[in-house]
Amino acid sequence: MKLNYKRTILIGLAFLTISAFWQMYDNVIPLILKNTFGLGETVTGVIMAADNVLALFLLPIFGALSDKVKTPIGRRMPFILGGTALAFVFIMLLPFADHTENLILFVVGLFVLLLAMGTYRSPAVALMPDLTPKVLRSKANAIINLMGAVGGVFTLIMIKILVGKGDRPNYYPLFTAVGILMVVGVIVLFFTIKENKLRKEVGVESEAEIEEDVSDDAKVSGPLPKDVKKSLIFILMSVAFWFIAYNAVTTAFSRYATHVWGLEGGGYADCLMIATVAAIISYIPIGAISSKIGRKKTIQIGIVLLGSCFLVAALYPTYHVTMVIFFAIIGFAWAAIGVNSYPMVVEMSKAGDVGKYTGLYYTFSMAAQVITPILSGALLEHVSYRTLFPYSVTFCVLAFITMSQVKHGDSKPIPKKDILENLDVDD
Repeated sequence: MKLNYKRTILIGLAFLTISAFWQMYDNVIPLILKNTFGLGETVTGVIMAADNVLALFLLPIFGALSDKVKTPIGRRMPFILGGTALAFVFIMLLPFADHTENLILFVVGLFVLLLAMGTYRSPAVALMPDLTPKVLRSKANAIINLMGAVGGVFTLIMIKILVGKGDRPNYYPLFTAVGILMVVGVIVLFFTIKENKLRKEVGVESEAEIEEDVSDDAKVSGPLPKDVKKSLIFILMSVAFWFIAYNAVTTAFSRYATHVWGLEGGGYADCLMIATVAAIISYIPIGAISSKIGRKKTIQIGIVLLGSCFLVAALYPTYHVTMVIFFAIIGFAWAAIGVNSYPMVVEMSKAGDVGKYTGLYYTFSMAAQVITPILSGALLEHVSYRTLFPYSVTFCVLAFITMSQVKHGDSKPIPKKDILENLDVDD
């Protein structure tokens, strides 16, 4: 059985548009809140955390709802089409609110926009496993991740090209470019992917597979041993700590780069683009490293590199071109952590509890991304912008300490049969 690459790429258009939007959201919205509306860093952090707060509620609700819906165009497609259409309207409203300095319009528009994105994010992600045979989903997820990376890089390039200099550049071109990409991507998806037809072609798992799953469930029962539970708690703490560290930088970097390093316009996009591309390139060597030394050591190497680069960045008084080298290392480090952390959590689970432990992983990672924009924002506002990187270094140290206490869930993953499978990453 071979993967249909063309079909998978087309399915990945949904994730591409989502990634393009979030890249713009993380980089541009904080600048507008600060420079146009004069909001403090703490309030800005609260607003920036809103997407993760909403995600905690919306993603499972609309994911489950799309499981039950049946329409002539499919289960997921109505949410993808409707969510994108609504999102486009409010994406175009935001630069107008920015231009007219209408804070109420901006905040209300942003809230509705986040609601719109929340309604179709889970259905869009679920479309790939729906339309891909189980044995091919690892390869397919690699394609989806690549499509998401393309969306993120597209936005960074647009920021670099379309955002002018000064505290209040004209954001209409950037928002228009991202909005058009989202609409065109979803239109192409709709006309090329016939969800109901493909769902029938792919079919469902055989009765033998279902019986095998049931027998696996029956083989395991009871609580986790105390030592395994201890390792689970420590790795979940580690997940929270490194997300607190990394997300603080990604959320505040555009403001830090303009305020502290004096970069103008979309100049800060260079560093983020380097980190993104470096992460993509790193997946294959990281897979090889993990298969040699194990997942835990690979994660610890990633944490050390991440914290070290944040420490170096804190020492730069102004921006220097050599900073891109450290952001390339940051991309590698974050990939080393991301490739290996989720599998370690799942390996501690019972055979019938994978979904439960997946939920625990995402609960801790998303809760961290709710906390950190607010906490780091308060430090930026009330202490100094210079606290950003030391703040992240501190949580990298905490992550390394808690990770050192993890004694279970480690393994040396079997090398991938296909190079592409190294890009199958759970973020």
